[in-house]
Amino acid sequence: MNTAKTAVHFTDNYLLNPTNPISVNLIGAGGTGSKVLTALMEINESLIALGHAGFQVHLWDDDVITSANLGRQRFAESETGLYKSVALINRCNRWAGTNWKAETVKFEKDNFGRLPEKARATITITCVDNVQARFGVAEILKEISYRRHYQDEPKYWLDFGNSQDTGQVLLSTIGEIKQPNSEKYQTEASLPFVTDEFGELLKQSEQEDSTPSCSLAEALEHQDLFINSSLTQMGCSLLWNLFRRGMTEYKGFFHNLKDFRTHPIKVA
Repeated sequence: MNTAKTAVHFTDNYLLNPTNPISVNLIGAGGTGSKVLTALMEINESLIALGHAGFQVHLWDDDVITSANLGRQRFAESETGLYKSVALINRCNRWAGTNWKAETVKFEKDNFGRLPEKARATITITCVDNVQARFGVAEILKEISYRRHYQDEPKYWLDFGNSQDTGQVLLSTIGEIKQPNSEKYQTEASLPFVTDEFGELLKQSEQEDSTPSCSLAEALEHQDLFINSSLTQMGCSLLWNLFRRGMTEYKGFFHNLKDFRTHPIKVA
């Protein structure tokens, strides 16, 4: 009887046995990014407890904290006026003894088309609130992937996106990831960029109104209270499984908090 093999993606070997902490660029420190940072801290502690080198995170965001951010994002009233990235990274480093870094600029090319100085990372995670920023990140990742040198070689891109009460998380590979020979599974070396696979869908779904909210009440009109945190927990679980299981059958999911439905996206 001929049964189709399950398609899986095996985690890049360097991620499982790194000599140094794995470099992570987390882009966006708002409703989702502030919570993803906490999850990365939990994964980092857990990996180190298992004898792994853990993460070295750079958090990118040029926004400052306003009163509209309190409540839905991980900020206190005493932090208003500070850069989001600085407030969060300082808190992390004090709590966990890490030496993670804040970048108080946008992750984008400058006016001369030059890449950001710290653009290279093994894992890039985007928690940005507009489609144009995603396409900008995709362009930078494609460009740095052509410049091969061993340190911080780009391997994965994990993208979080949401509207008021729906969202999606998608894992992409940056180039091909060498897969082991497998009798049992159909291995997938390459997972397409979210901008290539769902580019048109992203453009259609973008809401016209991208003006900043002046209050928490107004912010909740754009994004419900728990959409960011539910996406964060599930998306970071996908990342954790890459390390814990060394493979994944799924490269992401569509999530609807309004009717509590989630649709997984298989790697093939």
